[in-house]
Amino acid sequence: MSSLIKPGELFPFCCKRPSLLFTKLHKRMGYFFDDGFACPESFAVYHKSWGIRMKVSEIGEFGLIERLRQHLQEPDPRVVVGMGDDVAVLEGPGEMLLLATCDIQVEGVHFLPRLITPYQLGRKALAINLSDIAAMGGIPDFALISLAFPSDTEVKFMDELYRGLKDEADEAGAKIVGGNMARLPERLAIDVFLLGRVERGKALLRSGARPGDLIVVTGHLGDSAAGLSLLLKEVREDRFAPLYKAHLTPKARLREGRILALKGLATAAIDVSDGLAQDLGHICDESKVGVRIWAERIPLSPQAREAAALLGENPLKWALAGGEDYQLLFTTPPKRADDISEALSPTKVSIIGEVVGQSQGRVIIFPDGTERELKPEGWDHFG
Repeated sequence: MSSLIKPGELFPFCCKRPSLLFTKLHKRMGYFFDDGFACPESFAVYHKSWGIRMKVSEIGEFGLIERLRQHLQEPDPRVVVGMGDDVAVLEGPGEMLLLATCDIQVEGVHFLPRLITPYQLGRKALAINLSDIAAMGGIPDFALISLAFPSDTEVKFMDELYRGLKDEADEAGAKIVGGNMARLPERLAIDVFLLGRVERGKALLRSGARPGDLIVVTGHLGDSAAGLSLLLKEVREDRFAPLYKAHLTPKARLREGRILALKGLATAAIDVSDGLAQDLGHICDESKVGVRIWAERIPLSPQAREAAALLGENPLKWALAGGEDYQLLFTTPPKRADDISEALSPTKVSIIGEVVGQSQGRVIIFPDGTERELKPEGWDHFG
């Protein structure tokens, strides 16, 4: 093998077209990726790290995010927090920082038209962006809406969609100020870009959790997944109305986020959009900590338990991996626990675990004392 490159070494030069570089080197050495010849092990490493022929499904949504994050590491004094949190935090005027977030809803991926009305879809599309602002303790201000849809979409559908978007924005004190649209054959996509603000030094980040903190969540977990499961099974009963509502028209915890931020009650926070296990893992990653949570303390609603019994499902799995609950998940010092219950009243809050050192890992403890690794199960677009 040529002594140009040794296993484990990096190339001492760069190339804007690494595939061309490989082609030239392999021709000299008699190796070709595309022609079925054996590839030296060292080249397989470079092949993997540069992403040549690697598929997104191999690394998943969050692996891809972390990879793309490496392209955006240049420091900029205008960027307070970039990729890696619920929203981007940017320098703003005076004592305020700017918040920016976006989220897309794609037909067949995020929603099925037969299960949701255009009005509900409009409300939900904006609510999930409002939830990101809530997780930062911020105030939502302005939204831009990008739409892509088939040309034979009924005008009434678009009227109802925008009525839902506007009603959700009005309730949150935000304003829709524009957007964009394009033709997309066969399906609908709604991309919402939302701007907000938060006081300097008050933003709730994912990176502030410390060993000894308690882990707290608002409301119930698993209701949205339960509602979706019922709708997919075509079970529509009045007793499950809260579950349908949780899935079709979730509400961002804006009031609760503001209280946590202004009173300094949370050390780290995130909204539960991908499932408790996945989102708690994001706090662990950014804060460099481990966690221990108690399964029996995870708040499950009576309706979710009933739905699970009816469908033969495990409600705890809905809570851990179902996602789309849009509750606030946060950490707090033990001495502030009583303050939180009082400050957030009448919103239900539950202490479900504690933050530990990173070396202690991420563990869920069951009522019989069994401990298992808390794996990052939950929504992953490409996993």
